[in-house]
Amino acid sequence: MAVLVVGVDTSTQSCKVEFRDLATFAVVARGSAPHPPVTPPCSEQDPATWWDAFVAAFRMALAAAPAHSAIAAIAVAGQCHGLVALDAKGQVIRPAKLWNDTTTAPELTALRREIGDDTFIQRTGSLPTAAFTISKVAWLARHEPDHFARLATMLLPHDYLTYRLTGEFVTDRSEASGTGYFDADQDTYLVDFLRVIDPAKPWETMVPRVVAGDGVAGTVSPAAARELGIAPGALVGAGGGDQHASAVGLGLTAPDLVVALGTSGVVFTHSATAVRDPAGFINGVASVTPGFLPLACTLNAAKVTDAFARLLGVDHAGLSRLALAADPSGPVLVAYLDGERTPDRPGASGLLLDLTSDATREQLARAAFEGVVFGLLYGVRHLAGCGVDASGDVFVVGGGARSPAYTQLLADQLARPVRVADVPEATARGAAVQAAAVARGDRLDQTMAALRPVATVVAEPVHEPDETRWERYLEGCRVTALDRPGV
Repeated sequence: MAVLVVGVDTSTQSCKVEFRDLATFAVVARGSAPHPPVTPPCSEQDPATWWDAFVAAFRMALAAAPAHSAIAAIAVAGQCHGLVALDAKGQVIRPAKLWNDTTTAPELTALRREIGDDTFIQRTGSLPTAAFTISKVAWLARHEPDHFARLATMLLPHDYLTYRLTGEFVTDRSEASGTGYFDADQDTYLVDFLRVIDPAKPWETMVPRVVAGDGVAGTVSPAAARELGIAPGALVGAGGGDQHASAVGLGLTAPDLVVALGTSGVVFTHSATAVRDPAGFINGVASVTPGFLPLACTLNAAKVTDAFARLLGVDHAGLSRLALAADPSGPVLVAYLDGERTPDRPGASGLLLDLTSDATREQLARAAFEGVVFGLLYGVRHLAGCGVDASGDVFVVGGGARSPAYTQLLADQLARPVRVADVPEATARGAAVQAAAVARGDRLDQTMAALRPVATVVAEPVHEPDETRWERYLEGCRVTALDRPGV
């Protein structure tokens, strides 16, 4: 009988599930199911749809798994920051506001004014944006007081699936550190920040228990097991944030740099010590393993090239071919198509500079990829400015890793080879690594090292970084500091 572990990625777009053999760690089955589409600035999903998608994806994988398999452990990773509001009976009060919902920006501004930016940075490691959970809590208090009065427990998206699996209110330090009310350096909740929203709420009882990355959140309940079609009692890990779990899946060690190209764009590395960026550009969040995962996250990444592919009437492969056929000149794109998270410009829009009547389709395609890459390069340079060493190997993950244009432009701008690990789904793989550590009773960092995947260089630098275009990009960024009127 095969003994399996399960890694889950509950993202903004979908739920993906990997079944892996515990002994060999080979994938034996996969499943996926979509989530309802969302479009900022108001971005909400009903958490019940996440559970339905998880059950569908799980059963799809189970049907393809070896007969008579036993599930030893499950771990769930997922989209960060979103607020799942539960009442005293553990029922969802309203749809979850997601990380890319920017309607909570006014509440975040008020919190920053009262608590102070320096205090936020020093105590949480990050200067929160509208993405952070604390802004969603404040929004609920201000706009839906009846719902806020019922609020008894606050979970994050991956916590909700863990809760549905186990009945336990549990999170991990990587996800807790992205709420805006958790000090990952001291591993403690900052209830005084929440009291700014409401001084009377019993906040200490409303936050989930924080479990170590290789700790056990609980076991699969009989009710959940029936829905999944398995025996109850499988161990459930603490889970983690999506990027944090991808670091686990890659076996990330300092000073390697990861560039994640999904709906959002993220650059991060590992640090043994806490990172504090006085400018607030870098989020000094915790990693799933001991230590920290300093990162910069942009709101606009692969969806920018999705939009340009639609505008130019080509598919993704066609857009990549157009971009690689262009000479390194032409328009420069500031890719804040749906506002921006880093830098914090929730009301900004995209800006195309230096557009002339002789611009080509190839140049427009290249501008789309370059605009996303420039936004990520901004993050890499801020990491260096904070004294974080990210000079090691460069790994690209996410859907954008399949694009030759993305990987080539990254190699050129970073002046380093770009690698892609043999990991089609880094987040789901990371959750499976976590489940394997839980099933074996091993330390997570040791399991990561033992299961580190093979990586291949997919792009070498061809062109030297064009500082003139980079400076032009920065000029455009300064223009977008003025948000759209009325937004």
